[in-house]
Amino acid sequence: MKQEQWCVRVPVREGEPMRRQLLSDGVLDTSLKPIRDGAFLLFPVTEPARGTERWECETNVKPTPLPRHDLVGGIAIMQDDDAEAAEILLTSRPSIHTVLHAETPVSGEYRTRAFRVLAGVPVTATECTEYGMRFKIDLEAAYFSARLANERQRVVSLMKEGERVCDMFSGVGPFAIALAEKAGIVFAGDINPGAVLLMEENIRLNRCHNVIPMLADALHLGDVLTEDSFDRIIMNLPMSPVPFFETAVRLVRPGGTIHLYAMQEDEGEYREMIEGYPCTITGERQVRSYSAAQHHAVYDIIRTIE
Repeated sequence: MKQEQWCVRVPVREGEPMRRQLLSDGVLDTSLKPIRDGAFLLFPVTEPARGTERWECETNVKPTPLPRHDLVGGIAIMQDDDAEAAEILLTSRPSIHTVLHAETPVSGEYRTRAFRVLAGVPVTATECTEYGMRFKIDLEAAYFSARLANERQRVVSLMKEGERVCDMFSGVGPFAIALAEKAGIVFAGDINPGAVLLMEENIRLNRCHNVIPMLADALHLGDVLTEDSFDRIIMNLPMSPVPFFETAVRLVRPGGTIHLYAMQEDEGEYREMIEGYPCTITGERQVRSYSAAQHHAVYDIIRTIE
């Protein structure tokens, strides 16, 4: 849609300063798009002035706001059960092939949830790229959060070359595979057989030769792995990490680091529990918001020398 309006003509190189000036003066007509005319830009203005000229301008159409969603590879996960909004979301991005609604929260021993297809291809499987790594995912078979991508890279930045790492709740392997870049060896365990099968595939996909996948209950890792032998422990079981913390302390060497992830309402909720062990908290930070009442936090913990 087009309409005729007064415009100010300026050389392209002076376009941004002029746009700011017109905005500051309150005369830039933001309902219309600027025009490119060779080496000049024409900015539509709300009133005529000396040097302005009439041009036919295109209307600035505001994009329709998209429904709230998380994006995992080619799958969008909507918070609301709204098929009409799902169709809008599906057509908004060519990369999306499926729109799902999570019908249950993450629950059970295997940390899974049920989904319903709202639009697109009826699948729960996709592939996700993260900092050059590729992950095959099935959202109904194993939990995966793309929101922790930056957190995984933060942990990599803290590592020294050749570290021995234990990832106690590996899922499909995003932490284990990211940390393998610097680690000497990574032991990656999960109790969910579906998650371990996907992790094995992702290890091959990313050509990680130093990640050892394990189908294992984290409570018993202290009985099968050497105590006091790991430089770094990843504990990403945010809903219920407390029963497993003692095992983490047994496995990490004095001076080594534990990264404990937990859902909490208030800052420092797990501090008393952690400091009941020979441990020092070196940092606590919010990784992401989870709900109006809770946030996903990480505690960086050093095991002290007893």
